[in-house]
Amino acid sequence: MFAEVCSAAMTPDHVAEEFGQLEPADGRTRPTSLTRPPALQPGDRVAVLSISSPADPEGLALGLDALRFAGLDPVVYPSATEQGTVRPYLAGDDRIRVADLQAALTDPSIAGIIFATGGSGSQRTLEAMGDDLLTAKSPKVLAGYSDVTAILEAVGRKLGWASLMSPMVTSRGPTAHYSYASMLRALMQPERSMQISYPQATTVRSGKAVGRTLGGNLTLLTSSIGTDTSWPAAGGILLIEDESEEEYRLDRMLTQLRRSGYLRGVAGIIAGTFVGCGEPALIEEVLTERLGDLGVPMIAWANVGHGGYFQTFPIGIAAELDADAKTLKLLDPPLRSATELAELTEPELAEAAELSDPADKPATTGRL
Repeated sequence: MFAEVCSAAMTPDHVAEEFGQLEPADGRTRPTSLTRPPALQPGDRVAVLSISSPADPEGLALGLDALRFAGLDPVVYPSATEQGTVRPYLAGDDRIRVADLQAALTDPSIAGIIFATGGSGSQRTLEAMGDDLLTAKSPKVLAGYSDVTAILEAVGRKLGWASLMSPMVTSRGPTAHYSYASMLRALMQPERSMQISYPQATTVRSGKAVGRTLGGNLTLLTSSIGTDTSWPAAGGILLIEDESEEEYRLDRMLTQLRRSGYLRGVAGIIAGTFVGCGEPALIEEVLTERLGDLGVPMIAWANVGHGGYFQTFPIGIAAELDADAKTLKLLDPPLRSATELAELTEPELAEAAELSDPADKPATTGRL
């Protein structure tokens, strides 16, 4: 029953007090979160699959153990163990990846999807899936990043679901404990994930902004432009990050976002990590030159994305960015906890089940 609950706007006042639903600090109009899926609970079955590249077997085994230690029950789908039999950069053929994603989205026994890995191939998966994505009815959390950006955009744009840009099952390295802990807290204790601080970030442009969070990997955001799953940044707090891209390629992608109209009306910008993209000073110069003239609050080098201490970033949640304090305050928890859902009355549950709040339609294309 709770899987059909949709909008943060349906939360009663006493639930808002308990779980910290907030209003913007300066009284500006409060944005609306997308449909917040239920948080995960111990014992929940979670799908582990790939819509992109093959997963590293050793990393997959370690990640599955970590999920089990957290009390979850990972269900491994065929794409998670497919080792590139069609092409070395794809986890099986398009049909395998589509079948796994569709099965996980529509299986009522699956509480959420934590993607096995990124890489390349999500755009092919979405193309092959077509309108079958719309057959998913019960909101459930999707968590991942990098190439997974494409599917997080798609479920926000097409289904109106919030999601999490987070580490994935095979995420490894010396900071994996921090990154995994951030992901699990957002997945299982969302009310504790509402105050996000980026102390190592730099302020590119001062000020505060309120809007709905969106974005992800810059390469994937750019490659979605012109498709029906692209989610333009109007009214949003946009996150961008990337890895192993030279500065001229970043410049070109940011210019494409400008020329396409994608950035028109953006409320604020968070630039995350840009690991392996060249000298940080030069990358910041490119980011400032291509985005600073938009006149919106902006920070750079937030610890979100590839490399280092990855803080899970909610997609589709009403939030307030304070560029001077280098903080992001969520106005709703990123997911609905069991306690929050239990506080809703039956009429509110029934009304919420009918409510849909999809992302805004794409803005008219053109120059900024």
